[in-house]
Amino acid sequence: VLTVYRNESVAGFFKGMSFPLASIAVYSSVVFGVFSNTQRLLSQLRHGDASHAPVLADVALASMVAGFVSVGIGTPVDLVKIRLQMQTQPYITANNKLKPTVPGFPMYRGPIHCFRTVLQKEGIAGIYRGVGAMLLRDVPGYCLYFIPYTFVCGWINPDGCISPNPSSVWLAGGIAGVISWGTATPMDVVKSRLQADGVYLNKYKGILDCILQSYQNEGLKVFFRGITVNAVRGFPMSSAMFLGYELSLKAMKRDQTETNP
Repeated sequence: VLTVYRNESVAGFFKGMSFPLASIAVYSSVVFGVFSNTQRLLSQLRHGDASHAPVLADVALASMVAGFVSVGIGTPVDLVKIRLQMQTQPYITANNKLKPTVPGFPMYRGPIHCFRTVLQKEGIAGIYRGVGAMLLRDVPGYCLYFIPYTFVCGWINPDGCISPNPSSVWLAGGIAGVISWGTATPMDVVKSRLQADGVYLNKYKGILDCILQSYQNEGLKVFFRGITVNAVRGFPMSSAMFLGYELSLKAMKRDQTETNP
């Protein structure tokens, strides 16, 4: 924190924020929409009633589908964010004519320029660099996101997650976020390294090569680098996400009831 502040001031902490900020609404609505609708479909097929409380297998399968679909949106967004955050110096057009061989060398003016540059130089494959690692992070990651939320919410609230109160949603969402992001950290490290690769030099041949090289050079601890920050961030972020989702859903259901009594 101190190093970033000394070198890049407060702006350094918000580097790469605009692209995720612009896409988070779409990303979150897709994740929660796919999860809830898959869950309803499975309940309909299993019990003949879409509103029936889902069993563990249904929650797990719906979580996996949500994680799989989310990668389509999340991979390009994460790629742009990672590459902008790598830049430790400001972008200067004159300097960019030089060969960028030193990590931290400024390559991109902003998110749109980054996206366009990667697309031109590396094609669609470049935009989806690290997609395999992201699948390995998000598919199990969302299982460990929605399943703990469902169980904790049901444990706190007698009615389960059918009509939860805000405090139970806040706590259950926070716990789910800590569990999910904490366990996703090893694959998040691999994903970030693969997405950062190729800007200055091509270091990794794939997921397995990245894992082996990282382990050989830095040991097992490298896969848990940033786990504290991920866990601390996971609580308020997921609390807000689930609270916004549940309250919005409740408000829309109430409006629908009032419109169609």
